[in-house]
Amino acid sequence: MAGTRVLALDPGSKRIGVALSDELGWIAQPLETFERRSVEADIAHIQQLVRRHDVGRVVMGLPLQLDGRVGVQAEAVQRMIETLQRALSVPVIAWDERLTTKSAEQMLIEADVSRKKRKGAVDRVAAALLLQSYLESCSSSGEAPGEGDPGGQASADKAGHQTSEGV
Repeated sequence: MAGTRVLALDPGSKRIGVALSDELGWIAQPLETFERRSVEADIAHIQQLVRRHDVGRVVMGLPLQLDGRVGVQAEAVQRMIETLQRALSVPVIAWDERLTTKSAEQMLIEADVSRKKRKGAVDRVAAALLLQSYLESCSSSGEAPGEGDPGGQASADKAGHQTSEGV
């Protein structure tokens, strides 16, 4: 049986930020940032996180352009989502991540975190902001955040939110 926690991934070209929800699906917390090595190594690490933390769903940040269009980065993330869907036993959902990294950087600056420490923290904080947005959306719609994919196939609409249509 799949777990109830939600794992969020904020993928970048060099690092992936990771955040995890509490068991009730109310609160997102930054978990870690890991350096990207290869697709295979990244997937193996994500599989390990899913098992270790009893995850029932993975939310992947989709870096849409400011006008909502899918650009080169978002296309790469969509390919990674497809790969993860084949590799994991839990649903993988695309979620709009526009401006989460900028918001995370601003939060860390306001918290007076040094530039050196910000570099390591910004990706996991961005993942937590992404996850909190997802959890709040589930809460307002009455959907349980960690219990499968009600649409049957996780994908993203123009706003980067889950739909039942194909990617």
